[in-house]
Amino acid sequence: MRAGAQMKRKGMNYLAGLATLALAGCVTMPTETPTAQPNTAVETRPAACTPASPEDPVIGNWLSKRNEKGIQGELRTLVTLQANGQMQYTEQVKRPRQPSQGLSEAGCWVRDGQAVVLQTLESNGLAVEPDDPLFTNRFVIERQQGKRLVVRSETGTRYNLEQVSPGYRLPF
Repeated sequence: MRAGAQMKRKGMNYLAGLATLALAGCVTMPTETPTAQPNTAVETRPAACTPASPEDPVIGNWLSKRNEKGIQGELRTLVTLQANGQMQYTEQVKRPRQPSQGLSEAGCWVRDGQAVVLQTLESNGLAVEPDDPLFTNRFVIERQQGKRLVVRSETGTRYNLEQVSPGYRLPF
C-alpha cells in the first residue's frame, strides 16, 4: 500500500513537472530591449480640477449605508467633495466576521445644475483611461436638507447620504 502511494505521488510530481515545462515552453524571452513608450493616459489628464463655488452646499464628506438585494452585508459609500474640485469615492462591503472589501477612487468633480459629476482619474491607486465612460458618474440631487443629501445615480440607485466630519474614513 505504501509503495502504491509513493508511485502515485511520483506520478503526480512527474505530471506537475511536465506541466511546468510546457508552460515554460510558451514563454519567450525578448531579444531586443523595449524602448520606453510615452504614457498617453497621463498626457490627456487635466492639469488640475476645476474649483467649485466655495458656497456650494455639497462640499464635504458624505456617507451612505445601505443593503442591496443579492449582496450579503452592508454597502458603505463615502464621497468626499472638496472645494478645489477634487473628489474621493470609497465604496466598501462590510460583512460580519470577514474583512471588508472595497473600491477607492480619486479624481475631480463638477456641479452641473442639479447634478454632481464625478470623473475618476485613479482607481485603487492606478491611473485609468479618462475617456472611458465607466469612470464618469453622474448623480442627480433629489433633495438636500442641511446635513442630509439624497442623490440618484444614472442606473437608478438612490443614495441617502449624511454629512460626516472632514477627517472621517471608512473603518475596516
